[in-house]
Amino acid sequence: MIPGLRHWLQRRRNPERYAQLVLLLKSQALDRTALLAQQRRDFANLARYAAAHTAFYAERFGDLTTWDDRSESLPILSKEDVRNHLDELLARDVDRSRVGIGHTGGSTGQPLAFWYDDAKHELMRAGMMRGFMMSGWRPGQKILYLWGARQDTDQGGVFGHRLADTIAGERTVAAVEYSEARLAEWSRLIRRWRPTLLYGYASALTELARYVVDRHVTLPASLIGVYSTAEMLRDEQRTLMKQAFGCQVFDQYGCREVPNIAWECRHAGMHVMADLVHLESVNRDGEDRLLVTSLTNRLMPFIRYELGDSGRLLEGKCPCGSSFPLMELGVCRHNDLIRTPDGRRLHPAVLNRLLYGLTQIRQYQWRQPTLDNMELNLVCPMRLDRDGVARLEADLRREVDAAMTLTVNYVEEIPCTVSGKHRFVIGLG
Repeated sequence: MIPGLRHWLQRRRNPERYAQLVLLLKSQALDRTALLAQQRRDFANLARYAAAHTAFYAERFGDLTTWDDRSESLPILSKEDVRNHLDELLARDVDRSRVGIGHTGGSTGQPLAFWYDDAKHELMRAGMMRGFMMSGWRPGQKILYLWGARQDTDQGGVFGHRLADTIAGERTVAAVEYSEARLAEWSRLIRRWRPTLLYGYASALTELARYVVDRHVTLPASLIGVYSTAEMLRDEQRTLMKQAFGCQVFDQYGCREVPNIAWECRHAGMHVMADLVHLESVNRDGEDRLLVTSLTNRLMPFIRYELGDSGRLLEGKCPCGSSFPLMELGVCRHNDLIRTPDGRRLHPAVLNRLLYGLTQIRQYQWRQPTLDNMELNLVCPMRLDRDGVARLEADLRREVDAAMTLTVNYVEEIPCTVSGKHRFVIGLG
């Protein structure tokens, strides 16, 4: 199907998504002064809405009648706050039959639940489309996702496409296992389907790139960009991907709770999407920590939310001419692959999702001491019952390896690395 016809069909099928994209492209065209003025207004309006419409912020913020609109004068929202006050963070006038609960394992090793609805989903997809356009991609061109979260790749998930080859122009592979057979299958798919963009976990793209280089696989010239997300993109990974895929490699930053925080442009500038988020960098315990506010989410407001990642905002303007501010990420999201007795390598997300819904866990860390054993260290005031542990072990055997055993340890704290980050999965090395 030609891109123009596919684009027309997509617009017919997803009118709200494309309406949101039009609005995003309009705000993107604002100059820096107008963009930041709009951002300040949106932040102030959101804070006042949250104080008036949610039980949590009504108590946390109090009366904002005399508030001076400065973001730094409001308290920080922690992951612990979200875990402990999920219901109070939902806007009072929301019809609960029309919203769902999403889960994240958390890049910092703290599982979390959050409310979402179709409007948030469509705006997220529109934001992704705009981000992809920074590479030169245009709606109607093909995208292949290498994704590790099963709830996203199953039917009905973010990347669960029913008409992938025709209308959507999108295909998704469940990139949790990096066997030689899987890598060969993915490379054949790229050669046959000829996507314009690849989008996926840094580790999945790195494993595929290594296979392509080692096997001297020739990929189609249709590729114009590769987007890495969900994990820290290291320089050596970027170099390998560029060699393998023969195109520019872009970084993208966001999280399940607050997507589309920053996208990299063709001039290597990491741009904060200032019409969607308000991003701050504050010094906490000697480290520049990122706080994000979703300016569009009134269903469950995230205001000055501490992501658990490090980074800072940059002065100046990018050569690309975009009005969006610049940022750089610090050390974050670096985790290990899991190895199995039969030689497979699995993405950490396969362990991540085993803990979805267990929000009584304050922090966790998986360790793999041997090929056939996983240790799970938990900071958890209320211990899991025997049946809960048995279910976890059964899920581990089903998802990872039938011979895998599980040891659960309860600890007072989980030490950070020397860089101050929490590694939630530590493999064999």
